[in-house]
Amino acid sequence: MGAYNVGQIISADVTTDDAEAMRDFYTKVIGWDSEDMKITDERDTYTDYVMKDSAGNWTGGICHRRGVNKDLPPVWLVYINVEDIEASCKICEENGGKVLHRSYGEKGNILYAVIQDPAGAILAITKEA
Repeated sequence: MGAYNVGQIISADVTTDDAEAMRDFYTKVIGWDSEDMKITDERDTYTDYVMKDSAGNWTGGICHRRGVNKDLPPVWLVYINVEDIEASCKICEENGGKVLHRSYGEKGNILYAVIQDPAGAILAITKEA
């Protein structure tokens, strides 16, 4: 994956209790291929799935509702690149939105935040190089 512009959509992921079934569903319905992505958190190791188009490009992910994803809703969540996640969270709240979830890395750094706009739409913001 290369560098992303601020405001660019990076990916779309769905978090579900049965990632294998969703992987199989979308490979049949859309024609995506999948690649295993090993996930290890505090007490668990499991496999999430990187979904790829027919040319092998990353199109999104299908994730288990575990670890950092345990509180995410089962919707296709679009991730958009921002300059500063915390600053964007603050601006979101100042403008009538809500921060529904923050996910932190092992070093305490914020990986992404799930926000809701004043109309109720949900998306994720993240900072990618």
